[in-house]
Amino acid sequence: MFNIGEVLAQLTDDFPTVTASKIRFYEEKGLIAPKRTAAGYRQFMDADVERLRFVLALQRDHYLPLKVIRDYLDAIDRGETPTNLPPGVTIAPRMVSDELVQEFKRRSRRLTTEQLRAESGASTALLEAMVSYGLIAEHNGCYDDHALRVARACTELAAHGLEPRHLRPFQAAADREFGLVERAVSPLSSRRDAASSARAAEAAREIAELCLGLHSALVHTRIARMET
Repeated sequence: MFNIGEVLAQLTDDFPTVTASKIRFYEEKGLIAPKRTAAGYRQFMDADVERLRFVLALQRDHYLPLKVIRDYLDAIDRGETPTNLPPGVTIAPRMVSDELVQEFKRRSRRLTTEQLRAESGASTALLEAMVSYGLIAEHNGCYDDHALRVARACTELAAHGLEPRHLRPFQAAADREFGLVERAVSPLSSRRDAASSARAAEAAREIAELCLGLHSALVHTRIARMET
């Protein structure tokens, strides 16, 4: 397993422009699916690194849009050889592992209310409270992986006496931070071409990560004062 810094170290020589935010963007688009530690940190396998090389090379050398690359990867994940690969492009043997296939299946799942409750460990009452306070929401009658992560966090916080009604400031803060991010990337997102949209999403993710880092640092500064 590698952390994101170790992955960057492996890729930088061949792809100098690769950044952590770009890797996170590829994850959001479903091109890679790193595992997560209990604390939420990404852990990458060899297969993830090979997939990143494949994606980066297709973008750099052939200027292919992510939708086309995603179609190639979906075929590879099904055990097929993609048709119409650009000349000279080969598929690394380590690009797919059984663990990675299972992870993609998990990411693409849509959870029913009962499945969300069972996998998050939340009680029925707690889940209803999360929905009531807008912390999670159904989409087309199901919940996604983001809702599962929120539900798990809320379940663990409930064990410390923090109920969904106490967590409304987090939702409000998330809305405010998203507003800041949205304004920051508006010059790119206002354009209609796919390349600008991709750059806007990548920039938004990077700014959001910086905001989260600032938030964490400010909170930990105050916690540190409890020890003095």
